[in-house]
Amino acid sequence: MKLHELAPAAGSKKDVKRIGRGPASGQGKTAGKGHKGQKARAGRGMRPGFEGGQMPLQRRLPKRGFNNIFAKEITAVNVSALNVFEDGAVVDVEALINAGLVKKALDGVKVLGNGEISKKLTVKANAFSASAQQKIEAAGGKAEVI
Repeated sequence: MKLHELAPAAGSKKDVKRIGRGPASGQGKTAGKGHKGQKARAGRGMRPGFEGGQMPLQRRLPKRGFNNIFAKEITAVNVSALNVFEDGAVVDVEALINAGLVKKALDGVKVLGNGEISKKLTVKANAFSASAQQKIEAAGGKAEVI
C-alpha cells in the first residue's frame, strides 16, 4: 500500500451542508429556515425553557423543600453484617469494601446496631450508633472512631 492509495472508510466522511447557495443545492433561498418568524431571523436565540412568553414550566410548578449542599453522605453498615469476618479481625473501610458490604465509602461509614454480632472484632469506622458500640464491646471487640 502506498500513501496515494490511502482512503477513509466508506461513509466515514460526509460533505458539509452548504446552505443558502442557490436553488440547485436544495438548501437555497430560505436556507432551510422556512418563511419568516422568530426562528428564521438572524441571530435568533431563545433561552432554554422559553415558551414564547407563556409562563415557563419551571416557574409554574411550586417549589418545595430544601437541599443542603453541605450534607455529608454516610454509608451505613449493620452490626449483623460484620459476622462475615473471622474472629479477631480488624475491620476498616477497606475491609468492608473488599467483603462487598460497602460499595463506596462516600463521606464516611457508620455502623448501626441492627442485628447481633457473635465475633470479637476491632471495628474502625467514622461513626457508631450507641447500640452498635454496645453490641461490639459486649461481644469482646473494640469500636474505634477514625
